[in-house]
Amino acid sequence: MGERQTAASLAEPFGSFPATIAANAAQLGGKIALRDDTGELTWAQLGDRVERISARLVEDGLGRGQSVAILGYSSIPYALVFLAAVRAGGVAAPLTTSASPEQLAGMASDSGAKHIFIDRAKLAELGDDCFPGMTRIVLDEELDGWMSAEGSHAPDFDPAPQDPFNIIYSSGTTGVPKGIVHSHQMRWRQFSATASSWLENGMPVRTLASTPLYSNTTMVAFLPPLLAGGTVRVMRKFDVLRWLEFAQADQTTATMLVPVQYRRLMQEPRFGEFDLSSLQLKYCTSAPFPAELKREVLDRMPGALIEIYSMTEGGVVCLLEAHKFPDKLHTVGRPAPGSELKVLDDNDVPVAPGEAGNLIGLSQTMMAGYKNQPEKTREGYWTDPETGVTWQRMGDIGRVDAEGFVELVGRAKDMIISGGFNIFPVDLEDELAKEDDVVEAAVIGVPSERWGETPVGFVTLKDGARSVDSIREAVNSRLGKTQRLAQLHQIGEMPRSHIGKLLKTDLREEAAQRGFPE
Repeated sequence: MGERQTAASLAEPFGSFPATIAANAAQLGGKIALRDDTGELTWAQLGDRVERISARLVEDGLGRGQSVAILGYSSIPYALVFLAAVRAGGVAAPLTTSASPEQLAGMASDSGAKHIFIDRAKLAELGDDCFPGMTRIVLDEELDGWMSAEGSHAPDFDPAPQDPFNIIYSSGTTGVPKGIVHSHQMRWRQFSATASSWLENGMPVRTLASTPLYSNTTMVAFLPPLLAGGTVRVMRKFDVLRWLEFAQADQTTATMLVPVQYRRLMQEPRFGEFDLSSLQLKYCTSAPFPAELKREVLDRMPGALIEIYSMTEGGVVCLLEAHKFPDKLHTVGRPAPGSELKVLDDNDVPVAPGEAGNLIGLSQTMMAGYKNQPEKTREGYWTDPETGVTWQRMGDIGRVDAEGFVELVGRAKDMIISGGFNIFPVDLEDELAKEDDVVEAAVIGVPSERWGETPVGFVTLKDGARSVDSIREAVNSRLGKTQRLAQLHQIGEMPRSHIGKLLKTDLREEAAQRGFPE
């Protein structure tokens, strides 16, 4: 099957991931499919191993739609098990490595998996008595001996559109994270067109995936290139110099990075020593991407820069082609084709054009729901009273400008209500970022007897910066009376999740320890 035919087949409304991967393996043979920190695998080897792992899963009783749990650092064995779970008719269920032992046990139970593939590092951390009652395979030591014999094939699996493809567990900081179920149809709609466009444009497909494989973010650099018959490198853990070395050596053409990774690349003194001229396409998602950082990335890194705004659950998908719209870097772009957006007030009534409100989204890439949590699933939906169509609540507050570009004001749960006035943290964070001494800023609301809530800021500062009191005074002089920061604290590093999300819950705990303002 040639590239032209592959691109055409990927443009179909629905297709089979397993069949496409198998066809690529048969056609591409000795071409490199996967790389990790320790080695590489050809397409022929990938096809063989996926079939053998799938066959063993089925022999062990894996049923259609049953989950396969995976836990550990990103690696070739991890990627193979993910693909094999789907090929066998099961569901890939990667577990969040940063979760507590209790949360991991809860996720494994919630998934319904009977098998758990775990790497030695995570097993050593959790202990040999973890995950009782499950068949446990050590990814980096036992997989080759566990899989079926060479030449084995799993029974045919022809996915239906609504068959579950994977479960992605949310990055909740308390309790058991919710399991977000994606169907084969959703994943095909999401990624096949991307793969097809790469092939039609003649782009060599060599991606670098430096966020964890348990994250939905990483799928953009993992699944489309495999559909396109490209090469994927997965990094065990992000490191700036290693990323630069890999990008140069592999002649990486496309990558997905979260904002904190872009910032660390821009701060690396040796950044200019590396040849990144092969880069054609850079994506960003998962966290707010400051306009000044986008501008620096555009100036210093080759290739297009596309910011993606959406949720793992689905809803609207907005795209900002930052290289085409340098005057819109403060936005997340416009709704992509097939996506729709509404802006509603707290009573679910549409707001006036240009006003801020709660974002409600609709697209062809909506989740099937939260695993085992129908009530939580319904809570996240909004049903249009006129049409009966179900939309997804995005959890963000934003506004839409006259040209249709969406500007995020903040998370709905992070909005500060002080003296009856709504304060959007992003407005204060933007003012703090204007100060030359400030590297990064975050603002939260803390309890106040007088005002109900009041804003408190945290900043990371450059060496030799002036005092935080001086910075606070300068910023407050430009803010409205109700917006002014009650306190400003210096912090060594912003608390973040493994995929770079700012953890404002940690900042609230830090603020409590430092003492709330009177």
